[in-house]
Amino acid sequence: MNHFHHSKLKEFCESVFLEIGCPPNQAKLASQVLVSADLRGVDSHGVARLSGYIRLFDKKRINSTPNIRIVHESPSTATVNADGALGLVSAPWAMHLAISKAKIAGTGWVAVSNSNHFGIAGYHAMMALEHNMIGIAMTNASPLVAPTHSLSRMLGTNPMAFAIPAGKQPPFVADFATTTAANGKLEILQRKNLKAPEGWIQDQSGNSSDNPNELSLGGALLPLGSDREHGSHKGYCLGSVVDILSAVLSGANYGPWVPPFVAFLDPPSDPVGEGIGHFFGAMRIDAFRKAEDFLHHMDNWIDSFRNAKPIDVSQPIIIPGDPEREAEIERRASGIPLNPKVEDDLRELASNLGVKFPESI
Repeated sequence: MNHFHHSKLKEFCESVFLEIGCPPNQAKLASQVLVSADLRGVDSHGVARLSGYIRLFDKKRINSTPNIRIVHESPSTATVNADGALGLVSAPWAMHLAISKAKIAGTGWVAVSNSNHFGIAGYHAMMALEHNMIGIAMTNASPLVAPTHSLSRMLGTNPMAFAIPAGKQPPFVADFATTTAANGKLEILQRKNLKAPEGWIQDQSGNSSDNPNELSLGGALLPLGSDREHGSHKGYCLGSVVDILSAVLSGANYGPWVPPFVAFLDPPSDPVGEGIGHFFGAMRIDAFRKAEDFLHHMDNWIDSFRNAKPIDVSQPIIIPGDPEREAEIERRASGIPLNPKVEDDLRELASNLGVKFPESI
């Protein structure tokens, strides 16, 4: 497996986005968001997705020169129409808006419609950290998930992320899908010719399956918890909340009307909104208590949890954000590994667009 320097992959992605007409600042931002996923070890949402965005552009489902605008607002809230933009662009735009409102009102909340896939939720939530704020980001997604007791695919993987600053400790960053596994994890298994763990997916009859290609056969992803006995109704609730805040609130499509990420499937012919939806929040710490007190107690919280007695000393207690932060340190030093199938796909994309693909390390 070849490794690539993150800056070179970023330059490549930027050249690709420029080729489809993105303004330079937006091409740079979209590339930053995309490669940040690979740096943090979230390979399912990094450069492996690049060709998918270009195919959506070719289908005229992504606007490379959008007029992202506020269509409704109050001092602490706003609704944004992304005008078909890359979610990699509209999401940071909206999060900046939430942060700016929080600076004035204490908290800021922004709902977005008419957007597209926004990469990893954690990137957008973490934007609040440099402002000493708590960041929240979520999005709805293509309907691949069956609610508890259902055969119908009604929800997306609908991730949510929370970024919370600390003092001397690294920030707490929780970024997770509301399904047992994200669809991107199945794609990784497909590339590696591996089976899916039990509880990730069901077949078209509702039976548990280990076939990572099950979705193409009419099956469905399962909510977090996998089945009713293991709490899938809770994952179903979480995914539903994300769908409602991201789309019903913003005016985007929700439930089974969310447009698919794959370009070979057309969006529903009877939309109930515009594009897909996101929801962002920024909360100023000192709007609730003295920031230094909060940061001190966050350090204490993290210390106490990190020092909890482990079941097995070889498996220390993990604070949300630890694995991704460690992956970023390692990958900045040794490069980002690309699955051969992903590398081949990107090389083909580069050839088709006439841009240079970077050399491996």
